[in-house]
Amino acid sequence: MKKTATFLLIILIAVVSCKTAKKATTSENAYEAALKQNPTPAKVFSVPETKTEVEKPDNTPITIKREDISFTQKEDETKNNVNSYFVIVGSFSNLDNAKNYRQTLISEGFTPIILQSNTSGYYRICVNSFKNEMEARTRVHQIRRDFPKYYDSWLLIKE
Repeated sequence: MKKTATFLLIILIAVVSCKTAKKATTSENAYEAALKQNPTPAKVFSVPETKTEVEKPDNTPITIKREDISFTQKEDETKNNVNSYFVIVGSFSNLDNAKNYRQTLISEGFTPIILQSNTSGYYRICVNSFKNEMEARTRVHQIRRDFPKYYDSWLLIKE
Protein backbone atom coordinates (compact mmCIF):
# COMPACT_ATOMS: atom_id res chain seq x y z
CA MET A 1 0.00 0.00 0.00
CA LYS A 2 2.83 2.37 0.84
CA LYS A 3 4.51 1.61 -2.46
CA THR A 4 1.32 2.43 -4.37
CA ALA A 5 0.81 5.69 -2.49
CA THR A 6 4.43 6.70 -3.09
CA PHE A 7 4.12 5.84 -6.78
CA LEU A 8 0.93 7.91 -7.15
CA LEU A 9 2.56 10.82 -5.34
CA ILE A 10 5.55 10.75 -7.72
CA ILE A 11 3.24 10.67 -10.76
CA LEU A 12 1.15 13.54 -9.35
CA ILE A 13 4.28 15.68 -8.77
CA ALA A 14 5.54 14.93 -12.29
CA VAL A 15 2.21 15.92 -13.87
CA VAL A 16 1.94 19.14 -11.86
CA SER A 17 5.53 20.18 -12.61
CA CYS A 18 5.04 19.55 -16.33
CA LYS A 19 1.97 21.79 -16.37
CA THR A 20 3.89 24.57 -14.57
CA ALA A 21 6.76 24.35 -17.03
CA LYS A 22 4.29 24.25 -19.92
CA LYS A 23 2.47 27.38 -18.62
CA ALA A 24 5.76 29.25 -18.24
CA THR A 25 6.75 28.32 -21.76
CA THR A 26 3.42 29.41 -23.22
CA SER A 27 3.48 32.74 -21.35
CA GLU A 28 7.01 33.41 -22.61
CA ASN A 29 5.87 32.57 -26.14
CA ALA A 30 2.91 34.91 -25.77
CA TYR A 31 5.27 37.71 -24.65
CA GLU A 32 7.59 37.12 -27.60
CA ALA A 33 4.60 37.08 -29.98
CA ALA A 34 3.36 40.38 -28.55
CA LEU A 35 6.81 41.91 -29.02
CA LYS A 36 6.86 40.75 -32.64
CA GLN A 37 3.48 42.39 -33.28
CA ASN A 38 4.51 45.66 -31.60
CA PRO A 39 8.32 45.89 -31.60
CA THR A 40 8.29 49.23 -29.73
CA PRO A 41 7.85 48.49 -26.03
CA ALA A 42 5.29 50.55 -24.16
CA LYS A 43 6.56 53.52 -22.18
CA VAL A 44 6.41 52.52 -18.55
CA PHE A 45 7.23 55.85 -16.90
CA SER A 46 8.74 59.21 -17.65
CA VAL A 47 11.32 61.21 -15.73
CA PRO A 48 10.49 64.88 -15.22
CA GLU A 49 12.99 67.41 -16.47
CA THR A 50 15.20 68.99 -13.85
CA LYS A 51 16.20 72.61 -13.76
CA THR A 52 19.91 73.29 -13.76
CA GLU A 53 19.64 76.52 -11.80
CA VAL A 54 18.06 76.83 -8.40
CA GLU A 55 15.43 79.53 -8.33
CA LYS A 56 14.90 81.25 -5.02
CA PRO A 57 12.46 84.03 -4.35
CA ASP A 58 13.96 87.49 -3.87
CA ASN A 59 12.37 87.80 -0.44
CA THR A 60 14.35 84.97 1.16
CA PRO A 61 15.56 86.17 4.56
CA ILE A 62 19.21 87.20 4.70
CA THR A 63 21.34 85.37 7.22
CA ILE A 64 23.33 87.76 9.40
CA LYS A 65 26.32 86.85 11.56
CA ARG A 66 28.39 89.08 13.79
CA GLU A 67 32.05 88.11 13.93
CA ASP A 68 35.41 89.51 14.84
CA ILE A 69 37.38 89.36 11.59
CA SER A 70 40.85 90.02 10.25
CA PHE A 71 41.99 90.54 6.67
CA THR A 72 44.33 88.00 5.07
CA GLN A 73 46.00 90.67 2.89
CA LYS A 74 47.15 94.09 4.02
CA GLU A 75 45.90 95.92 0.88
CA ASP A 76 42.39 94.50 1.43
CA GLU A 77 42.48 95.81 4.99
CA THR A 78 43.45 99.35 3.94
CA LYS A 79 40.61 99.47 1.36
CA ASN A 80 37.86 97.86 3.47
CA ASN A 81 38.72 98.45 7.14
CA VAL A 82 36.26 101.36 7.40
CA ASN A 83 33.35 99.11 6.32
CA SER A 84 31.29 97.08 8.76
CA TYR A 85 29.01 95.05 6.46
CA PHE A 86 30.45 92.30 4.26
CA VAL A 87 28.58 90.25 1.62
CA ILE A 88 29.77 86.64 1.99
CA VAL A 89 29.38 84.00 -0.75
CA GLY A 90 31.59 81.24 0.65
CA SER A 91 33.24 79.91 3.81
CA PHE A 92 36.16 77.52 4.08
CA SER A 93 38.18 75.98 6.87
CA ASN A 94 41.20 75.69 4.56
CA LEU A 95 42.95 78.79 3.18
CA ASP A 96 43.96 77.03 -0.06
CA ASN A 97 40.32 76.17 -0.79
CA ALA A 98 39.34 79.79 -0.12
CA LYS A 99 42.04 81.01 -2.54
CA ASN A 100 40.83 78.60 -5.26
CA TYR A 101 37.24 79.80 -4.80
CA ARG A 102 38.46 83.40 -4.95
CA GLN A 103 39.99 82.69 -8.37
CA THR A 104 36.68 81.25 -9.57
CA LEU A 105 34.87 84.39 -8.46
CA ILE A 106 37.43 86.63 -10.17
CA SER A 107 36.77 84.79 -13.45
CA GLU A 108 33.04 85.56 -12.97
CA GLY A 109 33.70 89.30 -12.64
CA PHE A 110 33.73 89.72 -8.86
CA THR A 111 36.48 91.40 -6.82
CA PRO A 112 36.55 89.06 -3.82
CA ILE A 113 38.64 89.36 -0.69
CA ILE A 114 39.36 86.75 1.94
CA LEU A 115 38.54 87.47 5.57
CA GLN A 116 39.41 85.28 8.51
CA SER A 117 36.89 84.94 11.29
CA ASN A 118 38.67 85.23 14.63
CA THR A 119 35.54 83.78 16.22
CA SER A 120 35.16 80.56 14.22
CA GLY A 121 38.48 80.30 12.37
CA TYR A 122 36.77 80.04 8.97
CA TYR A 123 37.95 81.92 5.91
CA ARG A 124 35.08 84.00 4.51
CA ILE A 125 34.93 85.00 0.84
CA CYS A 126 33.59 88.55 0.62
CA VAL A 127 32.51 90.06 -2.71
CA ASN A 128 31.49 93.52 -1.44
CA SER A 129 31.75 95.57 1.73
CA PHE A 130 29.67 98.55 2.84
CA LYS A 131 29.35 101.12 5.61
CA ASN A 132 25.56 101.06 5.36
CA GLU A 133 23.48 97.96 6.16
CA MET A 134 20.73 98.74 3.62
CA GLU A 135 23.26 98.98 0.79
CA ALA A 136 24.70 95.62 1.86
CA ARG A 137 21.25 94.01 1.99
CA THR A 138 20.43 95.39 -1.46
CA ARG A 139 23.65 93.90 -2.83
CA VAL A 140 22.84 90.47 -1.31
CA HIS A 141 19.43 90.52 -3.03
CA GLN A 142 21.04 91.62 -6.29
CA ILE A 143 23.58 88.77 -6.16
CA ARG A 144 20.84 86.26 -5.41
CA ARG A 145 18.81 87.54 -8.36
CA ASP A 146 21.66 87.84 -10.90
CA PHE A 147 23.66 84.78 -9.78
CA PRO A 148 21.20 82.07 -8.65
CA LYS A 149 24.02 79.72 -7.67
CA TYR A 150 24.91 82.19 -4.89
CA TYR A 151 21.38 82.21 -3.48
CA ASP A 152 22.82 81.36 -0.07
CA SER A 153 24.93 84.52 0.17
CA TRP A 154 24.73 86.21 3.55
CA LEU A 155 25.78 89.27 5.51
CA LEU A 156 28.66 89.43 7.98
CA ILE A 157 28.74 92.33 10.44
CA LYS A 158 32.19 93.17 11.78
CA GLU A 159 32.40 93.38 15.56
